[in-house]
Amino acid sequence: MNKRFYSNGKLLLTGEYLVLDGAKSLALPTIYGQDLRISASSIPGLEWRSFDSTNNCWFETHLSYNEIIEGPLTDNREIRNMLLKILNGAYRQNPKFVLENQNLSLETHLTFDRSWGLGTSSTLINNIAEWTETDAFKLLKTTFGGSGYDIAAAKASSAIIYQLIEGESHYTPINFKPSFRDSLYFIYLNRKQDSNETIKTYKKKKGVSVEIIVEINAITDRISTATTLNDFCNDLQRHENILSEILEVPTIKEQLFSDFNGTIKSLGGWGGDFILAAAQEDPSDYFKAKGYQTIIPYSKIILE
Repeated sequence: MNKRFYSNGKLLLTGEYLVLDGAKSLALPTIYGQDLRISASSIPGLEWRSFDSTNNCWFETHLSYNEIIEGPLTDNREIRNMLLKILNGAYRQNPKFVLENQNLSLETHLTFDRSWGLGTSSTLINNIAEWTETDAFKLLKTTFGGSGYDIAAAKASSAIIYQLIEGESHYTPINFKPSFRDSLYFIYLNRKQDSNETIKTYKKKKGVSVEIIVEINAITDRISTATTLNDFCNDLQRHENILSEILEVPTIKEQLFSDFNGTIKSLGGWGGDFILAAAQEDPSDYFKAKGYQTIIPYSKIILE
């Protein structure tokens, strides 16, 4: 037997943090992603190997079906433990995948740098859910947690508007192809953000008002249909200002790029991973001079 499952990575353009409180968000699936390859093995149980974007095996282990049925013995976040937790969650949804499976060799292959934060965990969960015929959103809730927008993006073939309504995931594909996308660039900040920690920090803050959620919804709607770079940037900046007030931290532009001639927006967890830069001219030289070497034009990273 040979099977392959593939999931897209993701970038969250609007609604970071606030998506947890029911705000609309604009999520962009990326060209980069991760696959899961499954083949028969002569060794009992599951042989597991994970490869990075340079085809280096960065993790390998062996799992017995008894371990999968019983689940991890502790709640620590070691890689093997989290993998067992995901597989145990899948087993609880659909025991048949364990009872009917043969001895298998499984390999995961990333097409993006592991440090980029494009969804190493969400693409893994979605691939496992596809393989085990289980619900990826439920699997996320019992493992890493979060809003689920990254699972929706893993499945999508275009941009989506994502929203939690009474705790349930709702998302709609949209035709997001701004005419000014040649003026948009994604820059990696040289540090990966722990999404679980940033969510914990956000939840400790004071609750957000209904008025803020309504305004973020309106901003998401306008950004997703913007026809000019100026309108797009104005709404990006307003979004940044709102989150800056809620999180009680300066915007990333204020912190690191105050002299940048253009608009900058944080993406996902503030303080790490990628930012979006909007500028009339290619800003690569500016960011490289400041030590940021990964600058990716919109068309080179976003799935359309």
